[in-house]
Amino acid sequence: MEGILYLLTNPAMPNLVKIGMTTRDEVQQRMEELYTTGVPVPFECSFAARVPDVKNVEKQFHLAFEPYRINAKREFFEIEAYQAIAILKLIGEEDVTPQISDELDKVDQPSRDAGTRLKQKRRQRFNFIEMGIEEGTVLYSAVNDETCEVVDERKVKFRDEVMTLTMATRIKLDNNYNVIPSIHWTFEGRKLREIYNEVYSAN
Repeated sequence: MEGILYLLTNPAMPNLVKIGMTTRDEVQQRMEELYTTGVPVPFECSFAARVPDVKNVEKQFHLAFEPYRINAKREFFEIEAYQAIAILKLIGEEDVTPQISDELDKVDQPSRDAGTRLKQKRRQRFNFIEMGIEEGTVLYSAVNDETCEVVDERKVKFRDEVMTLTMATRIKLDNNYNVIPSIHWTFEGRKLREIYNEVYSAN
């Protein structure tokens, strides 16, 4: 059965991606069901595509990311959205992200505003100095032998060019999707995400 596989994120659930499915006839109903009284702010669609045999495709996605599943009875995975997007783009027949986003946007304006505020609050800007990482410090890739050097509180030097750590991570991963750079680099044997959470969660 043809249907839509969607990848959703929520500002209230950082670092989690919901991988779900719906049919053409169920889109509106399914999106309305997601925003219940137990969810503080609306979901956002990272990517959605029409696929053949949607139930089987969803099953394969869940199997592929099973090690990162939070709860066996829920469709939430602790991954970066781009990881699933890259696969879905390869097998999807049609990008229907706008259709899913339109349905999600039908929630009331105060709810959407609350989601925007929460997202902005959670996106505390990355500051190396505040995190105790001085200029000239070498950061190491968590997955290969590449390195970058901190040049100021916001930028690094990567492959002989000065840029943000986010841009360096995109180049390193060879993709254009949103990434969480802090999980891809280490300082003194610790992932930057761990240091980031320690510093900013205390503020």
